[in-house]
Amino acid sequence: MTFFTYSTVIPAPVQTVFAFHESARALERLLPPWQDVRVVRKQGGLEPGSRVELELRLGPFRQAWVARHTGYQRDVFFSDIQEKGPFRIWNHRHEFAPAGPAACRLTDRIEFSLPGGALIDWLAGWAVKLQLRRMFAYRHAATLAACLESA
Repeated sequence: MTFFTYSTVIPAPVQTVFAFHESARALERLLPPWQDVRVVRKQGGLEPGSRVELELRLGPFRQAWVARHTGYQRDVFFSDIQEKGPFRIWNHRHEFAPAGPAACRLTDRIEFSLPGGALIDWLAGWAVKLQLRRMFAYRHAATLAACLESA
């Protein structure tokens, strides 16, 4: 298993940052433009049991990614796991914590494992972490922009 964490302080209250993530178009806004990904279907919001189906394009190939939300506490966290997709294991926890009177620390914690087991994780995990770092830098910047727009 490989672990990845990305954290940013957003100058907006926790409630504002969490509300953005609950909004109907948040997922589409958080998808980096350099990734060829589209939302196929959303069932529910962030509450446990809700699901999101994505389609990834990897060169000439298409890959389905189905995520199911597994945990939720308003203004504190929500979590999801991959039910189907490119990873052997994917557990993602989105955390929201006060960082002052009008700021929020947004933290994404991911546990993942690639197909092929521990040796592949060891050989290629660093490359996945580089891609995740770039993606979450974009996602956190998009969250910041959305929260500033709503202020």
